[in-house]
Amino acid sequence: MSVAIRQSPSAQRLRHQAGIADYETYSLFSVRLFKILRRFSPDVEEYSIDEAFVDLTGLRRSFHGSYERIAEKMRETIEAELGITVSAGVSLSKVLAKIGSKHKKPNGLTVIPGREIHRYLEKLPVEKVWGIGPNTAAFLNKHGITTALQLAKRDETFIEKHLSKPYREIWHELNGRSVYPVVTETKSSYQSISKAKTFTPPSQEESFVFAQLSKNLENACIKARKYQLAATRIIVFLRKQDFTSRGVEIKLTRPTAYPVELFGVLRQGFQNIYQPQSLYRQTGAVLSGLVPAAGIQYTLFDDTTKIEKMARIYESIDEISRKYGKHTIQHGASLPTKLQAQHEGERGDVPVRKNARFKGENQRQRLGLPLLHIKI
Repeated sequence: MSVAIRQSPSAQRLRHQAGIADYETYSLFSVRLFKILRRFSPDVEEYSIDEAFVDLTGLRRSFHGSYERIAEKMRETIEAELGITVSAGVSLSKVLAKIGSKHKKPNGLTVIPGREIHRYLEKLPVEKVWGIGPNTAAFLNKHGITTALQLAKRDETFIEKHLSKPYREIWHELNGRSVYPVVTETKSSYQSISKAKTFTPPSQEESFVFAQLSKNLENACIKARKYQLAATRIIVFLRKQDFTSRGVEIKLTRPTAYPVELFGVLRQGFQNIYQPQSLYRQTGAVLSGLVPAAGIQYTLFDDTTKIEKMARIYESIDEISRKYGKHTIQHGASLPTKLQAQHEGERGDVPVRKNARFKGENQRQRLGLPLLHIKI
């Protein structure tokens, strides 16, 4: 039995109104939401920053109630502890549970039992089914399939003949046969790690554009350290208001995931591609050539004492970030992203999240403390 949990549109709007600066706070609350779900079931799939699937199979006895009651208790706990509402869908498969989660938005619970599947599919356009894109929907429309129920009722011969494996699996899921498991494993290895942010309005201020690039690099390094990886190359790019881009790849003398070691080459790469008086709307940083951090071989010319001190400093920074949120401590190079009012609304109004807090937040948890200098 699967449950799909979605944060309400009001909670999602807070993220979009907050802009880039508070995205980390939104992420922190998502982490808390997933932790609450894991109190109810060990099988939780973090599908996105604001959506999850939970497998409740076999848990009715443990909670002395129905699957519907367990899901309702999840919603009540999330609202009580986080102050946000969620919508939920409960059904035999992930596709049906996802349909249910959208049925009573922004704050409701929908249970779709096997005998009532047809009621929820008969008016649902086929293009609204999870996993079916516009091209596939157009193909199905040509065969007289315009609703999810019409797709579910098609015989297996038609499905096998005309549809590829992913859509055959969706057909099974629509009929209440679970094909997609709740995937609890998280990705553990990467070929590269990229971070990019678009900011509004565009800027031609050099210090601000570089600060955005610096913050992207910090974010990429945070993820690399999380998976105990180090980069041998970095790629940086800038995108202008007219959507043209320029980038440069830089080879590192030694694998690392410590931003303080990369800011020198980051500045060099930035100067090579930055064009004064141009309006920029996006910056990006990519860590590539990733290798296990534990397997790095140092040369006779590397200062291992300095490297070990740096490792301890970043272990402390990462621990503080886990407790208080990402960028609680950040490098001074990224500070202009907070000081410059680049994310006010077009009319100069202050976004809602600048004046409001989620339940449980305090000034300390919202305050980013700049790390202006590291002495090693």
